[in-house]
Amino acid sequence: KQWYQRRVAITPGEFEDINMLRNKLHLWVAAGAGVVCGVAGVRYFLSSEPSVIPFPEIKSKHSLVAKHVTMDKWARLSNIETETSGFTLEKAIACAVQFDNQHCGIYAGDADSYKDFAEVFDPLIQEYHGISADAKHTSDMNVSRIRGTVNPKAPVHSVRIRVGRSFNGFGLSPGITRQQRLELEKLLKNAFTTLPGDLSGNYYALQGMDEKVRQQLVDDHFLFVSGDRWAIDIISDFP
Repeated sequence: KQWYQRRVAITPGEFEDINMLRNKLHLWVAAGAGVVCGVAGVRYFLSSEPSVIPFPEIKSKHSLVAKHVTMDKWARLSNIETETSGFTLEKAIACAVQFDNQHCGIYAGDADSYKDFAEVFDPLIQEYHGISADAKHTSDMNVSRIRGTVNPKAPVHSVRIRVGRSFNGFGLSPGITRQQRLELEKLLKNAFTTLPGDLSGNYYALQGMDEKVRQQLVDDHFLFVSGDRWAIDIISDFP
């Protein structure tokens, strides 16, 4: 058996806080490195709270997560919980850790995720969409500029337009808490009752729903299939 020694020099100002240094030391030790600390000793850093979340085994080894979630970034970000829904980087990359066939492998739990875990999300999104770091999104809401491309002779009988929007102050689907779901449901139910004329409709709550109704909504692609592994907590605690 061969033994390797790795010397690590820690200079003042290299780490922003004690938790970052503690995380780094844990990762070095986990990788088999010997760490010598002349101040206070490594024993203090490895035994004091908070405990460090071990670097995960990413099963999707060719995913963008495997490329952009490095040990250095994990040391800085793994103990962060977002303010809106308490989301973590560990939750964000759960599908890439659990499954071996993910191309991207990451989900944001709330708007905070894009800021708190920007070191991972920014370069990953840029690579996935093929955009530069300084790219800007522009919106054009002028409906008169929409040009149809459907052949007038095509037998089109119906069209369905789906629009998704997130709500400020609530988690996104993978990170929203049960309490937030119930609060959002109440907010939307009140809003739906104000829709007039042909915009009005029926609201279906899952709790107490008749099985035939539930199955029909699944068949019509309005509901998730129970236990859908790709949902990554999207269907958890659904009202």
